[in-house]
This record gives sequence, structure tokens and C-alpha cells, in this order.
Amino acid sequence: MWKRNSMVRIINITNIVFSSILEIGDTVQTRGFSRALADHRKEEIFLGNEGNFDAYAIFSETPSMPPLPELPRIEKYNALPNIQVRSIKIMGLSASAITQIGNTRNVSMDSRVHHIRHLPAEILNEEEGE
Repeated sequence: MWKRNSMVRIINITNIVFSSILEIGDTVQTRGFSRALADHRKEEIFLGNEGNFDAYAIFSETPSMPPLPELPRIEKYNALPNIQVRSIKIMGLSASAITQIGNTRNVSMDSRVHHIRHLPAEILNEEEGE
């Protein structure tokens, strides 16, 4: 892998959450994984079985990845091997996001979110034209 120096003067990140990564420098492999289950209800009623990821197929399916093309081997020489960044401002990284200043050989990120919305009967009746 190409070796370079990553130099950052100022980096301002407000939030990094849910399996997100800030990497300054080179890395061989980066893997992020995040899953979320959001159950929205009009009233705060808890049935006791909330948060069971196994109940939803999206969380157990194998992610489909397109086949990677065969890449030629590249020999590279950096006469000026420095990556220089003056300033970065990021409001937030969430759900398996990555910010990297440098080189990475292998990256794999996976984020799965399932939203459930419970609507009151009167709203459902209005939508059906009753």
C-alpha cells in the first residue's frame, strides 16, 4: 500500500455516532456495521418485545455486493507523499459512515434501518376515504 503522511491542521466534527469512523492516516482494512430499529407510536406504549432484530428479515439477510472488477497492480511513487488538509468541518457522521484522510486497501460498510410507524385509526380511516 502507498505510504503517505496525512497532515490535518483543523478538523471540527460535531457528532460521530453509530459505528462511524474518523481515520487520519493509512489503514489496511476498515469495516463498519450499524443497524437500527425505529418504532414510532403516537403514545408511549411498550409491549415488551420491541428491539427484536431477528423478527425482521432485513437484519438477517446477507448483503448483496456487486462483484469487484479485477484491478491491475499499480506501482506508484509519490514525489511529494504528503496529504495536506487545511480545514474540515463536518456536522455529523452516522450509521456506518467513514471520513478518512489517507489510503485504505479494503473498506466494507453496512447500515440497515427499519422504520415502523403506528398510525391512529382515525388517520388510517381518513386515508381510506371513510
